[in-house]
Amino acid sequence: MEKHMNTRTLTGLALFTAIVVVLQILGSFIHFGPFSISLVLVPIVVGAALYGWGAGAWLGFVFSFVVLLNDSAAFLAVNAPATVLVVLVKGIAAGACAGLVYKALAKVNEWLAVIVAAIVCPVVNTGLFVLGCELFFMPTISGWAEAAGFPSAGNFLIYGMIGANFLVELAINVVLSPVILRLIKIGKKENR
Repeated sequence: MEKHMNTRTLTGLALFTAIVVVLQILGSFIHFGPFSISLVLVPIVVGAALYGWGAGAWLGFVFSFVVLLNDSAAFLAVNAPATVLVVLVKGIAAGACAGLVYKALAKVNEWLAVIVAAIVCPVVNTGLFVLGCELFFMPTISGWAEAAGFPSAGNFLIYGMIGANFLVELAINVVLSPVILRLIKIGKKENR
């Protein structure tokens, strides 16, 4: 039985890993502002809920790795080590936190657990991105803000770079994560 569960978990993680890669690559073509929307946060939350915080961290790492390859050239050109650090930490932390929150709340109410995890994931992802920008990239962002006609780098960061992206990511995550997790759990019950 233990071997069967391990095989099922590995298969599930492999499937979620592939979904994360495909969604991030496809998502890089959908832009609100200068950055693409992270559609991959949904499978990260669902994977973390199904397989635990370690799976969430793994899926966050995969997401981060694809972001580094596809969607971070502007930041890599400014400070490559800081870009790698920020991108990896924000993705891994977002997935791990989603899994930890889900685990902590699932005993109380599974529906609430997935909704809160779906909120935590983009909040951590975006929050650590903003913190990384503050620590490593503000002079560059100030230049971008001035070129775009924003009154300050803070306004540009919040309204120009993350405002619409964050709201769309949050809405997609909160709507889809609970539904997809519920459908998977219904399917699991029927296959037993």
